[in-house]
Amino acid sequence: MPDLAGKKVLAAVSNRGVEQDELKKPVEHLRQAGAEVVIAAPEAGQVKSLVGDWDLGEVFEASEALAAVDEQDFDLLLIPGGTLNADNLRLDADAQRIAKSFAGSGRPIASICHGPWLLVETGLAKDKTLTSYTSIKTDVVNAGGTWKDEQVFRCPANGYVLITSRNPDDLDAFSSAIAEELSS
Repeated sequence: MPDLAGKKVLAAVSNRGVEQDELKKPVEHLRQAGAEVVIAAPEAGQVKSLVGDWDLGEVFEASEALAAVDEQDFDLLLIPGGTLNADNLRLDADAQRIAKSFAGSGRPIASICHGPWLLVETGLAKDKTLTSYTSIKTDVVNAGGTWKDEQVFRCPANGYVLITSRNPDDLDAFSSAIAEELSS
């Protein structure tokens, strides 16, 4: 595992509906490698996760509100999935601003499952090759992206790196790809 001391990751989520393991596993992996990970949501405080988009999962703590985040302080943006989470984030003006800022400054974005909906909504999926949960393939294609059915995919097009994965089964590969990107 690479040493990520000194690296900062911003995990952007909604206050309810993030898929538990799609937040928990990458955050744990990155923290174990020495990265600082900040969880931010529309409101600072509780983030209620779900398992399989249905069952209540663990509660996490958002230490910052998305509106208060200075995204320039971070090296990578992590956008976990969960249908409810992703649908809320793609309509959140602060989440949109943050995603556009990362892409515009050439910093990497990592997103899994339904998380790429934010990229579709902001136009950041255009001319990118990515993967996601199968049900949003049409959204990605209609937004001008190319969709692939792969465990993890890294796309450097358009001046920023985008790392994507399909679902919780891909979390080990997804987390490793994020750590590798941060260590390069």
